[in-house]
Amino acid sequence: MLKFRKLMAGLAMAATLVSGLAAVQASAAEYNWRFSNLYGRGTAFGALYEKLGSNIEKMSNGRIKVQVLYSGEGVGTTGLLSAVKSGLITMGAPFQSMHAGELPAGVVEVGLPGGTDDPAKLQKLFHEQGWGKILEKAYGSQGLVWLEPYIQPPVYVITKNPIKSIDDFKGLKIRAPGAYGKFLRNLGASPVSLAWSEIYTSLATGVIDGSIGSNMIDHRDGNHVEVAKYMYRLPLAGAQVLPIIVNRAAWKKLPADLQEVVRKATVIHAEEQLAMSKKWESEAVAEMEGKGLMWSPEPSEADRKAWAAAGAGLLDEYAAQDKYSKELVEILKKQK
Repeated sequence: MLKFRKLMAGLAMAATLVSGLAAVQASAAEYNWRFSNLYGRGTAFGALYEKLGSNIEKMSNGRIKVQVLYSGEGVGTTGLLSAVKSGLITMGAPFQSMHAGELPAGVVEVGLPGGTDDPAKLQKLFHEQGWGKILEKAYGSQGLVWLEPYIQPPVYVITKNPIKSIDDFKGLKIRAPGAYGKFLRNLGASPVSLAWSEIYTSLATGVIDGSIGSNMIDHRDGNHVEVAKYMYRLPLAGAQVLPIIVNRAAWKKLPADLQEVVRKATVIHAEEQLAMSKKWESEAVAEMEGKGLMWSPEPSEADRKAWAAAGAGLLDEYAAQDKYSKELVEILKKQK
């Protein structure tokens, strides 16, 4: 009995030492951040966000600890921007189209239908032609710090039934937030705003007839081809540009050297997003075709004209949303 008591006492002491060590390690970081993104665990893009968090930790020599939160883990897709504003989340990777009412300029930033697919032109737009400075002000007006944006591939529509002509979009319920939804409404579809994690079930149960993904990789990672096998050939947008944002109060607490660390980490993240998304896009298309994905017939000239016309008025519509959107659109028109 005495030996048993000594053993238990030893185990209790060991447990105390382990928990104490864990507490010391947890408190070793000077700054503890929560970083929320839109993707689920195990997805290709989810891994890139995980790496961004790891890079911040490594480049800061552990002074900043980053807890990465995935889709559905505490903050919903539509609540992400507000969560970063309030400080509930320190850093976020939002999909601007889900926050059109809160931050209109973000919808212009992500890329309106018909935008370029040339990364060099997009980089120039943000870093040389003034978009970056305007967006710093737009996000700053809401208590946010706007960091290096990253480019993702074109946006396509997948549907449960084939689209043989542009008239087939009429009456379809398609998950398409923001400007994408307005574009499809101009073709007679009924846009629906859903989180990425809700797409598969909504397609499977008939709540929606089709969906955009942020890119082909989204469609692949969401297994959308299991419940919708038809992809329309024309992209809604040639590319998407998305930011990393930080709560301004948390940002101001960082000394200048750590602010620079976070900035550099987001630049690395943007480079990796562009490089990997190009590779993953071709892989995703091949994988989905292997699972039965079928493409729509080549659009007729009339369909192409109708497609272009559906997005023609969106520039002026979004320019009227607020002063930041107007400034962004004015620059965009000059680039064209």
